[in-house]
Amino acid sequence: MIVSLVDLMETCQSRLTKFFNFYLQKKISEAPLLQQAMHYAVSNGGKYLRPLLVYATGHIFNASLENLDIPACAVELIHSYSLIHDDLPPMDNAELRRGKPACHKAFTEAMAILAGDALQPLAYEIIARHPSNLNTAQRLAMIDMLAHASGLDGMAAGQALDIMGVDSLPTLEHMYALKTGALFSSSVRLGMLVADIKTHPLLEKFAETVGFAFQIQDDLLDLESNSAITGKPAGLDATNKKVTYPALMGITRAQEKVQALLTQAIYTLEPFEHKADLLRELVYSILQRKK
Repeated sequence: MIVSLVDLMETCQSRLTKFFNFYLQKKISEAPLLQQAMHYAVSNGGKYLRPLLVYATGHIFNASLENLDIPACAVELIHSYSLIHDDLPPMDNAELRRGKPACHKAFTEAMAILAGDALQPLAYEIIARHPSNLNTAQRLAMIDMLAHASGLDGMAAGQALDIMGVDSLPTLEHMYALKTGALFSSSVRLGMLVADIKTHPLLEKFAETVGFAFQIQDDLLDLESNSAITGKPAGLDATNKKVTYPALMGITRAQEKVQALLTQAIYTLEPFEHKADLLRELVYSILQRKK
């Protein structure tokens, strides 16, 4: 029984590890090295924030862990693919990820590209085919939602805007909403879909707020922390001459914005009372992290 954030984190880690081991280690592959690169990327010490949002949201509506496993695994696969590609030389050119060599450093650039390419369809395959009590309509809705959040109307579009550069606060906030917010929002919505709830304005607002705050916090960590703590190169945004919220508004105002968004997110959960305790604990953990 999950009664605390620690329980939730341990449960998430254990259940996703089983999924990743089954699909990326035990399964016979036509390309073993590609399979190894994929497994390396998803089992490289991630925080599993997006899957945790899936589980914590589903917990509000008493959704079963067996059904939540599927979208939780899928959203982490999509996130992992994006990190592989983010780290490549034409993108952020990062040599470290989670304190270890980035995928392209451990397996060559070509193999890293392919690993990212292969993680995407695996996410949709798991939603479509993994045994569970989810019905066809739920599975199709999950695939549609995750595809929308990941592509031209979501994460990939945000990454494209990031590459092209932004020059104003409204443009920056729009980029954040696409690059980070879309996948955060879809994680919460996926948790709702498992409970057969198609939409909930308060939870959707909560997800958008947390996604925005998370990206500002990430920008602050890039400035204030170091590689030993974050597990990735420090100061990468400045090196790549990226415009960030702290760069535009200053560190103090960025910190104040994160706290304001945290307060707003917690307030949004009030109608759910104790059922949202895990989600509250999780958002505190996300926005007070040091890496």
